[in-house]
Amino acid sequence: MHAYRSHSCADLTSANVGDTVRLSGWVHRVRDHGGILFIDLRDHYGMTQVLCDPDSPVFKDMEKVRSEWCIRIDGTVKARDPELVNSKIPTGEIEVFVRGLEVLGASAELPLMVFGDQEYPEETRLKYRYLDLRREKMQANMMLRSDVVSSMRKRMWEQNFREFQTPIITASSPEGARDFLVPSRLHPGKFYALPQAPQQFKQLLMVSGFDKYFQIAPCFRDEDPRADRSPTDFYQLDLEMSFVEQQDVFDTIQPVLTGIFEEFGGGRKVDQVWEQISYKDAALWYGSDKPDLRNPIKMQVVSEHFAGSGFAIFAKLLEQEGTQVRAIPAPKGGSRKFCDRMNAFAQKEGLPGMGYIFWREKTADAVAQEMGITVKDAQAKLKSGEVTGGMEAAGPLAKNIGPERTEAIRQQLGLGLGDAAFFLGGKPKAFEGVAGRARNVIGEELKLTDMNRFAFAWIVDFPIYEKDEETGKIDFEHNPFSMPQGGMDALNGDPLEVLGYQYDLACNGYELVSGAIRNHKPEIMFKAFEIAGYGKDEVEKRFGGMVNAFQYGAPPHGGCAAGVDRIVMLLADADNLRDVILFPMNQRAEDLMMSAPSDPMPDQLMELGLRVIPQE
Repeated sequence: MHAYRSHSCADLTSANVGDTVRLSGWVHRVRDHGGILFIDLRDHYGMTQVLCDPDSPVFKDMEKVRSEWCIRIDGTVKARDPELVNSKIPTGEIEVFVRGLEVLGASAELPLMVFGDQEYPEETRLKYRYLDLRREKMQANMMLRSDVVSSMRKRMWEQNFREFQTPIITASSPEGARDFLVPSRLHPGKFYALPQAPQQFKQLLMVSGFDKYFQIAPCFRDEDPRADRSPTDFYQLDLEMSFVEQQDVFDTIQPVLTGIFEEFGGGRKVDQVWEQISYKDAALWYGSDKPDLRNPIKMQVVSEHFAGSGFAIFAKLLEQEGTQVRAIPAPKGGSRKFCDRMNAFAQKEGLPGMGYIFWREKTADAVAQEMGITVKDAQAKLKSGEVTGGMEAAGPLAKNIGPERTEAIRQQLGLGLGDAAFFLGGKPKAFEGVAGRARNVIGEELKLTDMNRFAFAWIVDFPIYEKDEETGKIDFEHNPFSMPQGGMDALNGDPLEVLGYQYDLACNGYELVSGAIRNHKPEIMFKAFEIAGYGKDEVEKRFGGMVNAFQYGAPPHGGCAAGVDRIVMLLADADNLRDVILFPMNQRAEDLMMSAPSDPMPDQLMELGLRVIPQE
């Protein structure tokens, strides 16, 4: 018999009754039923119930066993009594009577329990990650991640892509975040960088004549941490193609991701048609360039209804250049209680509040006023059905702008009795984020958001440039390496009107994919950077490898990268990336388990010619 096991803890069935077996694993749970010990023995594959009583030669030793001890047992497979069969596990028809025991690894007192669903502080979970990973949910998440990556590879190979590995130690390259720098021992005073993405290398592969590249690529960015972003490293499905246009990239990645979400999405609906929404429209309709389309709410501009109105705050605001008032429709949100809750939400977001109108049945007061009768008579007529109250607009805004304007707003938004609308005004960039978050809250609270669906949309037509409001300086708003729509001709006009062949894929409120058709022509690249204030010499110094390569017959090319961690997070229904990464950092970019970052040894610094200056 094998030294440690004849079967895994998921293998045994009623067909094995009477067999002598050997199992190894961890003690999941111990139960003492009046002198009979029942132990759930767990390994990576599953769980088997083992039992021991005073007739066993190792009973006294089994009494000492505690949770999470790693043990090996020898025993005989027995059938469970019919009323004790556990249909929830594959081994539920049997149990193993223990006749031999070896303790492979005793456990100290546990800082967190593996059995059960107790919640522990994240710091505890990360410090003792090896225990946290023993938990059933975490085991499932990591298995899911492994299976997703395997499926991605298979689907890319099926589309005739080849997998290539690009360097991990390279030159610093601005990708929108801070680099992790690596000092060079052989070249004192100089630094390598960990790649923020394989961007330049995959483009150089296209110049090298490879037609289709992909890689499950590690990327390194010194980021401020968020729930959906790792502060140090992450993985992406990275791909690039030659002789393609934007739609070709869409047509390549869509079946890969559709297949992944259908395979691992647990039966949730997966959108087959992916909308293409301009960046401008996404900001207007959803307040975000990664909208959650499970929520059907679309915001609209309603400035005309407030210009010159009795609501002085918006009326005066609209006299300023570049301002708007936008409405967030809220079907079935027409109660003062809900409107007050949303107003409180806006205040938590740092705004004075959020204007609202809701539509309700007319009150007796309103009917009395319209008909010129007493309130009592109006109540009697409403009760008898002699008159029907109809609908009226309510709320502070409605009183200020009057019935004609509120009716025009209602008709524009397509709302009716029992509905509401919320309003925000100012320069769009100042309030779009809050408006987008309010839209999400409204959709969830009113149960408008379809939680059983993966909804995808391509966000396209990103502006390449933006103007600093204070200095008036033009700089890049998005990827500087994207091909401008219209090429060189577009760069000769208003920079703020230049759009790039750049695109993101949004799913359920997260950005899953980002990519572009690349600017592969040196003269267009130099012009694009010149507009943002970067001279030719600086471009050649910072991106010399790529610029030089483009002078030797660069093909048109483009691609994208899909975030593996975020995809798995969505599929696993996790709220945090750290629940789908084996050994993540905490919110302060610290590895509590391995004590990183750590102080370097003096001889290490000396070799590198470095000195650490203490911060005051």
